Amino acid sequence: MTSKVPNSSGSSDSAEPKLSPSGLSVREVPGGYGVPFFSPLRDRLDYYYFQGAEEYFRSRIARNGGATVLRVNMPPGPFITANSRVVAFLDARSFSVLLDDAKVDKTDTLDGTFMPSLVLFGGYRPLAFMDAADPRHAALKRVMISLAAARMHHVAPAFRTAFGAVFDAADAGLSDGPVEFNKLNEHHIFDFTCSALFGGTPPSKAMGDGAVTKAIKWLGVQLHPLASKIIKPWLLEDLLLHTFRLPPLLVRGDYAALTAYFADAAAGVLNDAEKAQSGISRDELLHNLVFTAIFNAYGGFKIFLPHVIKWLARAGPALHARLASEVRAAVPNDSDITVSDVDKMPLVKSVVWEALRMNPPVEFQYGRARQDLVVESHDAAYQVRKGEMLFGYQPMATRDERVFKQAGEFVPDRFVGGEGRLLGNVVWSNGPENSEPAEGNKQCPGKDMVTAVGRLMVAELFRRYDTFTADVKEMPLEPVVTFTSLTTRAE
Repeated sequence: MTSKVPNSSGSSDSAEPKLSPSGLSVREVPGGYGVPFFSPLRDRLDYYYFQGAEEYFRSRIARNGGATVLRVNMPPGPFITANSRVVAFLDARSFSVLLDDAKVDKTDTLDGTFMPSLVLFGGYRPLAFMDAADPRHAALKRVMISLAAARMHHVAPAFRTAFGAVFDAADAGLSDGPVEFNKLNEHHIFDFTCSALFGGTPPSKAMGDGAVTKAIKWLGVQLHPLASKIIKPWLLEDLLLHTFRLPPLLVRGDYAALTAYFADAAAGVLNDAEKAQSGISRDELLHNLVFTAIFNAYGGFKIFLPHVIKWLARAGPALHARLASEVRAAVPNDSDITVSDVDKMPLVKSVVWEALRMNPPVEFQYGRARQDLVVESHDAAYQVRKGEMLFGYQPMATRDERVFKQAGEFVPDRFVGGEGRLLGNVVWSNGPENSEPAEGNKQCPGKDMVTAVGRLMVAELFRRYDTFTADVKEMPLEPVVTFTSLTTRAE
């Protein structure tokens, strides 16, 4: 038994077919949602355990004759989600609709088909859960854009300190065996994030070694319905993480400690916003800054940077030599690398964009149709109705063979020279890479800071080392990258 949305256009078989702007005949979205409760439950198991995300979508594309706009269920499903039904966009052309704020309402859709308790955010709805048309969105976004711009010149020094510590620890640890990059990154990138955004005492000094643990626990209680392959056996994991919501009470003390730290660390930002009469209370802005620093920035770097190292490790010494040559030619050995320096390194920039294309830090986008829409894929057009939940699986959009040659391969110099025209299809930031965040759109306000950090990591790595090797274990959230050798620069 399959549940499908019927054709409610009211047209008869003899009526003229409705055409899309490109002249394609408009059809109903194929696929279905199956039997209530049981089908969403089975689909959740397919998505997390029996197939994995990529195969989950590809198998359903195959079932529907190659259509890349489909009706599917998305996890977590029962009992966390009351409605798992989405219209999925699985190619670059249809996915772009999710970036059009005039067509899509993003209210409470950041995490998809469920919304975490606002208790986790001090009782406030964070900016990331607001729609661009929400009057509070512009006021908060204005503060975040200003913060990112004002602190950009602090990024390189803070990064150099944090990742100098990462590389020092890796060098020391390799004498005893392989060293896991993720653990070092997880620890030091939290200090970097807070130092870069706010300055002052980093959390590891202000809160002790438990600072990172508190941040990760808070993230975990929000996002556990989307996590997988962290508890064995899988049946126990599905019961614990995907069936019921974990109560905010579990992290109340951790969040209170984090909020107290940020109230001090971000006091300057809070004071400036009050003086400017931003329209947002000090308390609401504080909780938004906690969310921005930990969820958006720290959480993003925690996922993104291991992917960059993964692709560099797989590319091997030939690419390493080219990167080392570019970095060392641009920056004298006795000079510190700046954000301006890495902006003049075309191969370094291309490598980071390519890593973002291959593994966008957030793999999915959601939103609700503001009105009835006609959505085009490369070969067909589909009728989507007002209020329907829309979903896009970003890795399939950014690896679309109709847009990128060798789309499924990491091509380091893809964006060097004239190929930069493809940047409009790199959309990891909830917008094209060649557009800018604004108060009235949903593009990440820290977009430029993220790419700068990726470039700084590549540049610092190859100023210090000639080459390296690493083992990579693919995991659902981030790859586990373990250094097996680091070859120090030959003078």
